[in-house]
Amino acid sequence: MNTPDVAALEIGRSPLKAIRWIVGCVVLAANALSGAGPARADSAPAAARVTLAQALEAAWQRSQAAVGPQGQLLRAAASQRAAASLLAAPPSLAVSTRQDRWNNDAGQREHEVGVTLPLWLPGQRDARLGAARAALAVAEGSVATERLRLAGQVRELAWSTAALQAEAAAANTEHRYLRSLADDVERRVKAGDLARTDALAAQGELTGAQATLLDVEQRLQAERVRWVALTGLAEPADPNEAQRAAPATTTDAATAPGIDAHPALQLAALTTEAARRQADVARGDRSDAPELSVGYRRERSERGRAYDGSVVIGLRVPFGGDSRNLPLQAAAQSALDSAVADEARLRLQLDAEAAVARDAVRAAERQLDAQRSRAALLRERARLIDASFHAGETALPTLLLASSGAAQAEAALARQQAALGAARARLDQALGLLP
Repeated sequence: MNTPDVAALEIGRSPLKAIRWIVGCVVLAANALSGAGPARADSAPAAARVTLAQALEAAWQRSQAAVGPQGQLLRAAASQRAAASLLAAPPSLAVSTRQDRWNNDAGQREHEVGVTLPLWLPGQRDARLGAARAALAVAEGSVATERLRLAGQVRELAWSTAALQAEAAAANTEHRYLRSLADDVERRVKAGDLARTDALAAQGELTGAQATLLDVEQRLQAERVRWVALTGLAEPADPNEAQRAAPATTTDAATAPGIDAHPALQLAALTTEAARRQADVARGDRSDAPELSVGYRRERSERGRAYDGSVVIGLRVPFGGDSRNLPLQAAAQSALDSAVADEARLRLQLDAEAAVARDAVRAAERQLDAQRSRAALLRERARLIDASFHAGETALPTLLLASSGAAQAEAALARQQAALGAARARLDQALGLLP
């Protein structure tokens, strides 16, 4: 049995132990969520975190997402150069010769060399140049859309990693508290103050906390591996940095930014404009390009005579018709109608996604307030029961149940803080905002 002085000293220390444990839970969970350090308390301080913008750029350079838009850019630039040319198509060289060797063989000879130049129809060049510029704008818009899609992956992975870091910090704090409690119970069992069953119960809780900590750390390690695969960066990003640098998007639909600047919606508008320009090209292409030919002819009428030279100028004008033009115009108009419908449908979809994201942020804020209140109540209850246990007024199972409830509340609070940050990031994503 403890002497009265030792027991009094132990009772006097117990509230301090509980306070240190509670404060440790809050500090470590907050640090892990904000990226202040790793889950384990005995590890070295983490290096400076990268920003989400830096992580996005690293993922963009590492990803193959830019290959498709880059190909579109090259094709659009080539089409623009072709439309800016002075000729409707590349020129061609024509060479011909005529002689009577296989007839009467009087020595008649004729040789001609010329160049054929395809010409633009009136208004055709401007229409194709406008279509090429619109296609180039679509290709550039595709780059922005792909970057936004990749930004969504970076955001989700950064926030899931932050949530697991906070959960690991809470689990680590609970494990250290239960280890200290198990050691204390073991000493009191040896002193005869507590039964052996209490030591077994404390060891059982400690083993369960250790298993929980290992599980969380394994999931955290898996997320870090995915992060490295996505970005190639060893250090995780601090997702809170983006929200500190730019205040969280308001959830009020009346004052919140709209979706007009959304890259996907801008791409749809550019696609519609490109289809409209292509329809103009189809209406302007009434026939194939006319061809101007310029050549030089050298000829003689019979053997012994000198060769005479002359310049040959010709014009070839193909005729168009409904059999040629109507199918092309109908296909262009159909593509335009489809682009207009897709743009309208996408606007409705993005409006709905933004509204859902705003509702999710408001719900996460309410849930965070509830979790914060619950965690505070359970922390206070655990502190009081801890003091009562060390005073000999409460049984160990009650203390273990109270500490388990408080630890679960701390972990839930950390997860909800990360869930709120992720919900705000999804709202930014729904509005088309890059980190």
